Parts: sequence; structure tokens; C-alpha cells
Amino acid sequence: MPGLIQSIERSSAVLRLLAAGRLRVKEIADALDLPKSTAHSILRTLEHIGFVEQDTQSARYRLGRGLLELGDGGLDLNELRGRALNWADALAARSGEEVRIGALRDDRVVVVHHVFRPDDSMQSLDTGRLLPPHATALGHVLLAYNAPAVEVAVRAGLEAYTRRTLTSPRDLARALGETRNRGWSLSVEEWEAGRGGIAAPVRSFGGLVVGAIGISGPVERLCDTRRQARPALVDHVTATARAVTRDLSGPRA
Repeated sequence: MPGLIQSIERSSAVLRLLAAGRLRVKEIADALDLPKSTAHSILRTLEHIGFVEQDTQSARYRLGRGLLELGDGGLDLNELRGRALNWADALAARSGEEVRIGALRDDRVVVVHHVFRPDDSMQSLDTGRLLPPHATALGHVLLAYNAPAVEVAVRAGLEAYTRRTLTSPRDLARALGETRNRGWSLSVEEWEAGRGGIAAPVRSFGGLVVGAIGISGPVERLCDTRRQARPALVDHVTATARAVTRDLSGPRA
């Protein structure tokens, strides 16, 4: 049997103490019979992920808002959008395609932010739009790292939007496995005929996937003659996803 992880036990104890009231580092160390340096390290880590906060005037610690966000996937959608805005604009400029940032909400992908393709063509704003997770590149990324969401999607029925939509649970599972192995997803005419998408995961603390960012456009621009994603575009998307991940994993404001 694997052993227990002492640092997690201690972190849990710290949170239970703070649930009863605000405390200083020494008070927490004394209560748990820990060296003050150990208690301080635990508190700094919990503060980094948003589970505790420190009052700058009293130096006392209290429970943080990150705990309240656990039921919503651990990240506010406005924060995801705010951290990714500049990166999404840069991705649109580099790729020449429209950019969407998405997150799972219930059984759909909600478009958190949408950047138009950088040309003079007529386009419609998709922010707030709900997309089918099994038929889009954004959705494939989000499902690939969320087994319960896959079960929900399968139970709801894998609706066919085109002849290339993945309507078989086995085919969907295979595609999600490929997404995890590559670290990015490709969707070719699964939702709309003639169009495709490339997307990559956006992660928060500890590697948790909280969203996806990707580009979409005509298949002939995103793919080669073998309907494989153009490597340069994949590089742009994955580099942007890593950049947003770095921002999200940094200290919260």
C-alpha cells in the first residue's frame, strides 16, 4: 500500500485551523507542533494557490477565495479571460486566424473570449456561445482531461453535425487519447463542413486543466493536403497555451 503524504496532512490541518478563525504563523506552528519555518512554507504554498490569504495589516492568515471556487472548477471565467487577453490577440496576429478561449460549463463549451481573424472580412462575435464538446477542438482538449465530462457527453448523446462528427464513444475515446498524447487537438469538419480547429490546454495550479485556447478557420489553411495540422500553427497554439498557463499559475492578485 502506498504511504500517506505528510505535507498534505499538514496542509489540511492548517486549513481546519483557519476555518475557526484568523491566525498568525506562530499560532499555527504552536497549534500543530511544527517549526515556524515549516508552518510558514505551508502557508505560502496555500496562499500561492489561493486557498489562504494574509491580512497585510495584522499579518494574520484566513481562508482564501480559492476554496469557494472548487465547486466551479477552481477558476473564475473572468480570471481566465483576463489572464489570456493579450496572448489571444498575439495568437490571432501570428496565425492569421480567429482565436477562441473556452471552458466547460455543464455539458457544453462556453466561449470565454473570441478574437476576430485579423482581416477585413465580416465576422460575428462568439463570446458566450455554447459549443458541442465532442465536435470541436476546444471541446476535445477539455474532455481529454476530464473523465466525468466525457461520461456526461456520452450520456447526452453524441449528436452528428457533419458526416465527420465523432458519434461513437469508442471513436471519441480514441481521439481524446491522441489529444493527451500530443498535448493538443485537431478537429477537421466535425462541427462545420469546410472548417477545422487546433487547440491546446490551459492549466492552473498543479497542472489542472481549466480551459483551452485555439484557432479555427478553413481546413485548407489549417491543414496540409493530408488533412494534418500545419506544424507552424500547432507551435503557435501550444506556445500560447503554455504562456497563459504560466500566467494562471502565478500569484493571484
